[in-house]
Amino acid sequence: MLKKILIIVGIIIAIIIIIGAIGINYFKPDANLVLNFIKENPNKTAIKLVRNDSLIAERNPNKLMPLASTVKIILAIEYALQSSQGKINPQEEVSIDELAKFYIPNTDGGAHPSWLKSVKNKINDNQITINEIAKGMIRYSSNANTEWLGNTLGLKNINNRIDSLGIENHTEFYNIVSALFVGKEKFPKSKGKELQSKLKNLSIEDYIETTNQIHKKLLTDSIYKKTIGDLGMNIQRIWSDNLPSSTVKDYFGIMKKINSKTYFDTDAQKYLDEVMEGLMENPANRKWLKHAGKKGGSTAFVLTEAFYATDKKGNTTELAYFFNDLGTIENTRLQGSMNDFELKILTDKKFRDKIKTELKN
Repeated sequence: MLKKILIIVGIIIAIIIIIGAIGINYFKPDANLVLNFIKENPNKTAIKLVRNDSLIAERNPNKLMPLASTVKIILAIEYALQSSQGKINPQEEVSIDELAKFYIPNTDGGAHPSWLKSVKNKINDNQITINEIAKGMIRYSSNANTEWLGNTLGLKNINNRIDSLGIENHTEFYNIVSALFVGKEKFPKSKGKELQSKLKNLSIEDYIETTNQIHKKLLTDSIYKKTIGDLGMNIQRIWSDNLPSSTVKDYFGIMKKINSKTYFDTDAQKYLDEVMEGLMENPANRKWLKHAGKKGGSTAFVLTEAFYATDKKGNTTELAYFFNDLGTIENTRLQGSMNDFELKILTDKKFRDKIKTELKN
C-alpha cells in the first residue's frame, strides 16, 4: 500500500514539475513573441521603428490608441521647459503628504510605494524635490506624482504643449487618478452593468469635467478617496478606453525630437534628460550607449512604449509601439518580452532585418 502511495505521489510531483516547466517556458522573455504578435494581430497593434533615419517598420501609424502612462512623456517635457524658463524651481521641496492625496492604494501596481522606498534617503523632513517627483513619475510611473505635477504645471499648459510640439493626433490630457472615481461621483447608487452603461453614455467632455471636480475634492478632502466605488473589470475597461490617446507616428516624433538633442534648448534638454534617461544610470548601459530613454504604460488591456537611443557608434533608434484590447495572458507575455524586443532591435541587425521583412506592408 505504501509503495502504491509513493508511486502516486511521485507521479503527481512529476506532473507538477512538467506543468511548471511548460509554464516557465510559456512566459519566458522572447523578442520574437512581440514581433509575431504585431504581425498576427493588426487590429490590436501599431508600431513605428526608425534606425538612422531609415524606416524599419510602420503598422497603423495613425491609429488613435490609449497611451496609459506613456502620456507622462508630455508632462516630462512640460516640466523641463518650465524649469528652464524659471517658471518652476526643480529643487523646490514638496511635502510627501501633498503627493499622498493622489495615491490610491492597489491601483498603480505598487509604483508609488516603490518610488518612495527608492528615494527614502532624499526625503528631508517629509519633503522631496520637484525634480525627484518628476523622475518618480517617469521611472516608477507614480500616478500620484503625475496628478500632482499635472496640477502644478497646469493642465492647460500641458495641452497647449501637445499642440506646440506639432503632434497631429492627441486627445486631451486630464487627471487620470481622479478618473478612477467618475463612477462614484456621477452615479453613486449604480454598479455593475448599470454603472457600465451609464459611464459609456457619458460624453468625454462631461467625463473630463467630472475628473476636474474630483481632483478638487482629492486636494481638500482626505476622506473622499477612501471609497472608490465599483471598479470591476468592465468599469476599468471604460477608464482604460477613455485615457488620453495618440498614435505611434506622433510618439515616434516625440522620441525623434528628444533623441536629436537639438530640438529643445540646452537647459530644457538637461532637465528632460535627467528625468527620461534613467537607463543611463546603469554602468552596463553607459559602456555602449551615448544616451537612451523610454516610457511605457499599461492597463489590464493596454501596453504602450516609446523609446529612443543613440549608441556610441552614432547609431540612432526611435521606436513607438502600442497594444490594445489585450487579454490577461497576452498582456503578461508581452510585458515580459518587451525589454528583450527593444534590446534586440538595438544590437542585432539580423533581427532588425527580420522585422523589416515580416512587417513589410
